Amino acid sequence: MANEWKAPPEGGDEKSWRLLEKTLLATVEERRRARRWGIFFKLLGFAYLAALLVMFSPALSLKEAAGSGEHTALIEVRGMIADDEAASADNIVGSLRAAFKDKHTKGVVLRINSPGGSPVQSGYIYDEIRRLRAAHPDTKLYAVITDLGASGAYYIASAADAIYADKASLVGSIGVTAASFGFVGAMERLGVERRVYTAGEHKAFLDPFQPQKEGEVRFWQEVLEVTHRQFIDSVKQGRGERLKDGDHPELFSGLVWSGEQALRLGLVDALGSSSHVAREVVGAEKLVDFTVRETPFDRFSKKLGSGVAERLGMWMGLQAPALR
Repeated sequence: MANEWKAPPEGGDEKSWRLLEKTLLATVEERRRARRWGIFFKLLGFAYLAALLVMFSPALSLKEAAGSGEHTALIEVRGMIADDEAASADNIVGSLRAAFKDKHTKGVVLRINSPGGSPVQSGYIYDEIRRLRAAHPDTKLYAVITDLGASGAYYIASAADAIYADKASLVGSIGVTAASFGFVGAMERLGVERRVYTAGEHKAFLDPFQPQKEGEVRFWQEVLEVTHRQFIDSVKQGRGERLKDGDHPELFSGLVWSGEQALRLGLVDALGSSSHVAREVVGAEKLVDFTVRETPFDRFSKKLGSGVAERLGMWMGLQAPALR
């Protein structure tokens, strides 16, 4: 196009002509840039949609990829045990049911690396393990603790046929905790007055912005003690006479031990990894992962729902009892 207007026509104003030429060239270049950006954003949109399809579609199960054949089913219990986490009761129970249902499963390994979490979620998983063991007496379930198997995680492990750990694993912490903050002194220094209107004598129970009431603290401690007793009873039921609690009452104090110490205390049955258990104990070396994998959309939905409840709990200054 520049060649077509190399020189102005006879009698034309060269300066005006050059200005027109620059304007036309700029317009053409602007259109080219617009087309390039249009193509770029279209490709970006397609890439975004493709990513959404990958993210929100169920991940390919390793079980499906592994094909048929005798195997040891592997289920991961990793991180906090809570309703909005990967190690929720829904996910773990679903994985357990699929593993026991598979006709090629020779044994199940529950590989644990968790500090614990919700006593409710842990209790659901514990009960389901015992139910599945009773329904499938020929399929044994072994808990294998890697780095950490504490509190609610040990609660779950105690339902297994046997517990394995590494000599340096951290095992135990059979106790219950609940925490809050107290802002009364800070509010007094800031000159801020707290106003709470309730219907019900204890509706503002353990409000962090008001002085503690002895009766409410005593009541809350009783709740924790009951939860602790439930935890202890379940562990004793699962471990039976293997647990050396008669000589070691500190087992239920919330302390944690190494795998080597836990073996002597009856908290675990032997030292070994998941591959060792599959190969030497179950007799099916091939490990097939049955762990339910949540999509990002699933996690977002759960976080959204639990976030509201968590905010309300924080506002009330109340944290539910936790096994961790």
